Amino acid sequence: MELPATGQTPPLIHVAIVEDDLGFRRALTEAIESAQDIRLAGIAGTRAEGLKLLQSAPTDVLLVDLGLPDGSGIDVIKAAVQQWTSCSVMVATNFGDETHVIRSIEAGASGYLLKDSSPAKIVDEIRSLASGGSPISPIIARQVLARFRQIGVGGASPPITPDETPQLLSAREKEVLELITKGFTANEIAKLMELSTFTVRSFVRRIYTKLKVTSKAEAIYEARSLGLLNE
Repeated sequence: MELPATGQTPPLIHVAIVEDDLGFRRALTEAIESAQDIRLAGIAGTRAEGLKLLQSAPTDVLLVDLGLPDGSGIDVIKAAVQQWTSCSVMVATNFGDETHVIRSIEAGASGYLLKDSSPAKIVDEIRSLASGGSPISPIIARQVLARFRQIGVGGASPPITPDETPQLLSAREKEVLELITKGFTANEIAKLMELSTFTVRSFVRRIYTKLKVTSKAEAIYEARSLGLLNE
């Protein structure tokens, strides 16, 4: 996919891949390398290699397969959330069952694609993820919605209690939230915190997820209600 000429060079999206299927990995690598705005920063083919990859400099996006030869990619997702706190994780796998989907999301994945998606489509979804989206295959989206409808029928999830709030947001997430409250844009926050805009958007998405909100106004209101803001 060729980007339109705007007179400005788009910021690079750095991507790492944890994938053992050589054919799929090769096709995905070629698609990434043909993109002007995306750079491949690392490749791993096993769970062990994926965990080792996390010892290097973090990327903007991490693509993870779940069925690795020496274990589950979910272990890599959990470790990435802890070690690459500014990175957005997306699953690319053949597993479309509810158990794998929910476990991946609970582990920290922000996107979930099945491998029936073309490499070119996945490259587009990498851009979406880096821009703050949460790409998900349609069939997976229906499963997730069905599950939450069941939760709604059976009763709402318990609300967050004050005792939980100290661990609710990380120090960096709180810093981003404070700046959002003061009216700074994502670009301005990126400059102030010396981060990329992709990283800031990743923090914002995590804040929304943790506070269970979908907008800036809701996030500010909820954060104030929970006493998360320094006022």
